[in-house]
Amino acid sequence: MAQESDFLVLGSGIAGLLAAHKLASLGTVQIVTKKEAADSNTNYAQGGIAAVVSQLDSFESHIEDTLKAGAGLCHEDIVRLTVQEGPARIRELMDLGVRFTERQDTLDLGLEGGHSKRRILHAGDMTGAEIERALLKACRSNGKIRFWENRIAVDLILEHRPGKVPNPKNRVVGIYALDPATGQVEAFSAMTVILATGGAGKVYRYTSNPDIATGDGMAMAYRAGATLANLEFVQFHPTCLYHPKAKSFLISEALRGEGGVLRLKDGTAFMAKAHPLKDLAPRDIVARAIDAQMKRTGDECVYLDMTAKPREFLEKRFPNIFGKCLSLGLDIAKDPIPVVPAAHFFCGGVHTDADGATDVPGLFAIGETAHTGLHGANRLASNSLLEGCVFADRVFRRLQADWETVRSYKVPQPPRWNPGKAVPADEAIVITHNWDEVRRVMWNYVGIVRSDKRLERAARRMSLLAQEIAQYYWGFLLTRDLLELRNIALLSELVIACARHRRESRGLHYNIDVPSPLENERHDTTINRFQEKPVSRLKKPLRSR
Repeated sequence: MAQESDFLVLGSGIAGLLAAHKLASLGTVQIVTKKEAADSNTNYAQGGIAAVVSQLDSFESHIEDTLKAGAGLCHEDIVRLTVQEGPARIRELMDLGVRFTERQDTLDLGLEGGHSKRRILHAGDMTGAEIERALLKACRSNGKIRFWENRIAVDLILEHRPGKVPNPKNRVVGIYALDPATGQVEAFSAMTVILATGGAGKVYRYTSNPDIATGDGMAMAYRAGATLANLEFVQFHPTCLYHPKAKSFLISEALRGEGGVLRLKDGTAFMAKAHPLKDLAPRDIVARAIDAQMKRTGDECVYLDMTAKPREFLEKRFPNIFGKCLSLGLDIAKDPIPVVPAAHFFCGGVHTDADGATDVPGLFAIGETAHTGLHGANRLASNSLLEGCVFADRVFRRLQADWETVRSYKVPQPPRWNPGKAVPADEAIVITHNWDEVRRVMWNYVGIVRSDKRLERAARRMSLLAQEIAQYYWGFLLTRDLLELRNIALLSELVIACARHRRESRGLHYNIDVPSPLENERHDTTINRFQEKPVSRLKKPLRSR
């Protein structure tokens, strides 16, 4: 028998937890998360959450900054509603116990790249962890919410097996999930499934993301027939700590907001030649500038210099970063921080409407898993946590308005998981090798700077890898590594396909063979399992820039 509930939320970051908290007022909620509930991209977010809460700021300013960063691909209506609904979501977080840093009895607002005003609410440099703490407490204390930790979703369950053409009535009714401790696959059923599984940074060899970020929600949605959009736009955070003992440790953009300067090994500052905003330029500009300097000099990293700031300020404003660096022998009050770019955030994802609904009935997507149109071709710093809050609320309000219709749907009992003739894996090295090769291919050929030749090579190699992985998947019993390998391989193929389709450079997608943005390429790239290749789709007029 399946584990039944009214709502099924996959993921335990800011979007998933806030949605679960709200939906519990309507019915029962199950949260399925692949590790401990606190393991999420939200928990690792250092910088903060962007919102207009100061009288010195305005909605129009935040909207304009977001549109500018998005390089002409933001959906302005989505940007506007997200920014305008932001302050209410901030108050809601504070009512739930989130403690943002204050200075002299007022919120201490930070500045980050691409923002024209100080509007970044933070909790020191551990904002995500503070939000996660408060939301987990609220959800764990709610008797209508049940957590299923250490469960890895395998696939969405549909009423009918998907065919070769879309079926607009084929509803999602649950998921299959693996319990790695027992090797058993369990069924979970619900009237509505909400994907809040985060991004896919582990597609790349170097990433700021935790190990769980393997694009599971995006991959499952694609296999179920949902449309995905703009996967070519992968944001590389300019500054991850470069140190052999510091895996995936992010050096927040907030340091540059407080005066940090990027320098070469010889101390030369280089961002003034790259952009008028220098070190506070949008992330795509900064990441490409660092990448170009590393290629030019042959150095393995550049350096972020905070030594102009007093030690007391650095210890108080960035306690987590200061302490981590000090534990590795780096005193950031006197030592520049070695940094490199790393894959950070997917601006594309499962395509949704303004309420988080996908084109598959019963399936919603929120947070980094989703493509709402907010980020366009490049995400403005600290807009991600804001998006998670706003769309968690919009999903709730949509389902609340439709509740009488939704609750009348009788969820069919899903069939038991059938492993077929699968046997225990005989050579785990196959999975390890393919894991490594997928991520190397993506880093080397589909990274910060791309070319037609690199993308062609990537597509050819990934096609062979995908065949090997599919054969292995159907032949052997499921494991965590096998499921994640299957998902990163699929996401890699889709990213490559979308990148080859876009014949220009825009925002985070930079192709040296077509180095400029083109007006006739100003569109969303969409892809689903029923298409032979990606297509261009302009759903609404985009604001001219």
